[in-house]
Amino acid sequence: MTMEYNGFINFLKPPGMTSHDAVSCIRRIYGQKKVGHAGTLDPAAAGVLPIALGQATRLIEFMSEVEKGYIAEIWAGIKTDSGDDTGKVLLRDENVAWPEDLAALAAQFSGTIWQQPPQYSAIKIQGERAYNLARNNIQVDMPKRQVTVHALTLNNSDDERKIMLEARCSKGTYIRSLCQDIGAYIGIPATMGFLLRTQVGPFLLEEAVSEMEIRENPLERLLPLSFAQHFLPVFTLLEPWAVRFQHGQTVRIDTFCKEEVVLVKTTEENYLGVGKIMNKYLKPVKVFPSVD
Repeated sequence: MTMEYNGFINFLKPPGMTSHDAVSCIRRIYGQKKVGHAGTLDPAAAGVLPIALGQATRLIEFMSEVEKGYIAEIWAGIKTDSGDDTGKVLLRDENVAWPEDLAALAAQFSGTIWQQPPQYSAIKIQGERAYNLARNNIQVDMPKRQVTVHALTLNNSDDERKIMLEARCSKGTYIRSLCQDIGAYIGIPATMGFLLRTQVGPFLLEEAVSEMEIRENPLERLLPLSFAQHFLPVFTLLEPWAVRFQHGQTVRIDTFCKEEVVLVKTTEENYLGVGKIMNKYLKPVKVFPSVD
């Protein structure tokens, strides 16, 4: 019987690899099919790509609200159809410059803002990915959405026409669109150069591991199911309630707790699944089979 691994990989995706390719890579290394990723990263981009194995794939949906971090380069005087340096150049203007007060410019795009996603994105429009429509020269109206930029800094670089962006933001924030909007605010075309994702919730760039590092020691690089406690609150069940929960039964809890989704474990640190607390009851949402 083939062993199933359960846990997370903080994968350091290199530029040129798709998120799907990254999942295929992990499937081959660990020899199992049940593998998925959280938060698609563009092929040209690099950085943090959380990958889940086995029962951890069932926890990916609960990572949707975590904060993300990015570093990017913004080029002044260039507009492309994709919003980044991989696209077709639509406009080039060499007579532009960034303002001296970059802090004031960054302040205009901090907090809750409206943003129009790029045509080349994974958003579905009537069941079809927007990037597939764009590749077939089908223009669609991408509806604006509210996103939150928790922190944004802009800094000069060695090239006077390029500035560096560092951002921490909510889900659904497109850095390509942010780069274009920053340029549009001061009346110049702008596009994103390289993009590096530095954080997806508790998955941090400084702790990410490359394909080579994973191949050298797969078991050492696998984060346990318990790592989910960094993005889900934990609730501990005693026997026999733990057994009832694992059999899909709603259990009564002793004290009133706020309504929330929780990661459920036993006092012996066995993780049972995900439940939802409602008044004095804990209802199973996802139940794990017995795993190590």
